[in-house]
Amino acid sequence: MSGGGSPLVEAVGIAKSYADGPAEVRVFQQLDFAIARGERVAIVGESGAGKSTLLHLLGALDRPTVGHVRFDGEDLFDRSDAELAAFRNREIGFVFQFHHLLGDFTALENVMLPVLIARESFAVARARATELLERVGLKDRLHHRPGALSGGEQQRVAVARAVVRRPRLLLADEPTGNLDRATGLGVQQLMLDLNREHQAALVVVTHNDRLAAAMGRTLRLDGGRLQEEPAPPTRLGGVGGIVG
Repeated sequence: MSGGGSPLVEAVGIAKSYADGPAEVRVFQQLDFAIARGERVAIVGESGAGKSTLLHLLGALDRPTVGHVRFDGEDLFDRSDAELAAFRNREIGFVFQFHHLLGDFTALENVMLPVLIARESFAVARARATELLERVGLKDRLHHRPGALSGGEQQRVAVARAVVRRPRLLLADEPTGNLDRATGLGVQQLMLDLNREHQAALVVVTHNDRLAAAMGRTLRLDGGRLQEEPAPPTRLGGVGGIVG
């Protein structure tokens, strides 16, 4: 963990396993690590190593078999399912490889939804969503449904939706995996800008070396163990802002 002070997120002795008929499949066990406020972390490793599972545990989408995940010093899984849902809406933003936008809703409506779920006013939701979509270059696409947007535009909507509640933790699972290089660089730069401006901790699962290099720390999950890697040289030449 870089920087001083108490961590924002701390995993203590976490393990995850699944039942496969009479057998037990262990994804990983006894992982310990911490993430500081505003820190940027890449999680890398082979397919099937459990990277996405780990991200789901950090985001309270799944519970560890054993161990604890603490957020701001409090054990996440002391909460009920309803309390966890409210926590996720308030504190965590998710960006996935597949954007999971609601097809019957416009870009604006998709981004407004987390604010409305939090029972804030329609006017506040609309203003925040509009500001973010304009920020990511979609001012003229507010009222388009996902099917009328390109892949890069859909992913930018997904990033806007993830940060509209100004979460303290942004989790991204292969956020550039389905994008061409230029569009992927734009999504990467957008997440870095939001990390810097709002001091949201950013944790990215990726196979993209360029994206991993842009993080401040790289953790490799391999054989059920999590090891810190030396940071690769940053190669951000040509990334000058949000591109489409």
